[in-house]
Amino acid sequence: MDYQGALEVVAAAVRSQVGQGQVAQYIPALAAVDAGQFGMAVADMDGDVYGVGDWEEPFSVQSISKTFSLALVLARDGEAIWRRVGREPSGNAFNSLVQLEYENGVPRNPFINAGALVVTDRLQTLTDDASTTLLDFLRAESDNPDLAFDPAVALSETEHGDRNAALAHFMASYGNLENPVPTVLQHYFWQCSIRMSCRDLALAGGFLARHGLRADGGRLLSRREAKQVNAVMLTCGTYDAAGNFAYRVGLPGKSGVGGGIVAVIPGRCTLCVWSPGLDERGNSVAGVAALDHFTTLTGWSVF
Repeated sequence: MDYQGALEVVAAAVRSQVGQGQVAQYIPALAAVDAGQFGMAVADMDGDVYGVGDWEEPFSVQSISKTFSLALVLARDGEAIWRRVGREPSGNAFNSLVQLEYENGVPRNPFINAGALVVTDRLQTLTDDASTTLLDFLRAESDNPDLAFDPAVALSETEHGDRNAALAHFMASYGNLENPVPTVLQHYFWQCSIRMSCRDLALAGGFLARHGLRADGGRLLSRREAKQVNAVMLTCGTYDAAGNFAYRVGLPGKSGVGGGIVAVIPGRCTLCVWSPGLDERGNSVAGVAALDHFTTLTGWSVF
């Protein structure tokens, strides 16, 4: 497969869509990002990486981090987390409070904010330092020891995190948090602030394409667990636009409001695309289009 050639074709095809949409406005540190950037990378099963555009430019991973936190909890704790968070699409915005009251403080899935807070809470219990544990894992899988938190983004999210605090306190009132709310919020905001490039994220997500095997050949997840993570990414990974993403792209994917999307083709490769302009659901306009073009061009999807 000529990955480099395919990426160049895709980049040319979506050039007119780069810059469309709006950058995330509710996090001031993200609102200043230039929407006219675009990068895309592919990492194959052997860890070879190909890229185009701004593929080595670091950006704020935001909700993409939720995939890796979930994998780390499953690796350490098995399926116990599913007693505290569901696996169904939410149908509501990623920071919605509505369903929590109807469903007794149990979030619909681990990729909406409420569900990610529960996962972070469990990782904190298991490791005593959830955000640093995640950062260390991402450094190892991406082979980039320079990965770091972005203090400005973390502070910005903390100062404008009232909705996430409300979600956390509401779940705590139902007994669905093990650690103090401020501790959970701190680690959640810091994990979302990690800066990575398309190259870094394509490599870091490789264990999902390798059915649970890490970059060094060690096993992080069983094949069954890797299948589960990919399945939840497909059905819940792009907020309340997961159906449209599956229709257009046909791959497990996880997006973040920093403009990045990671997508997995099990047994073949992992992709990451980044362009900060978001649609009304919080997904990268050019990023979704690029993944759509890639799967159409290659004929590769899970369907």
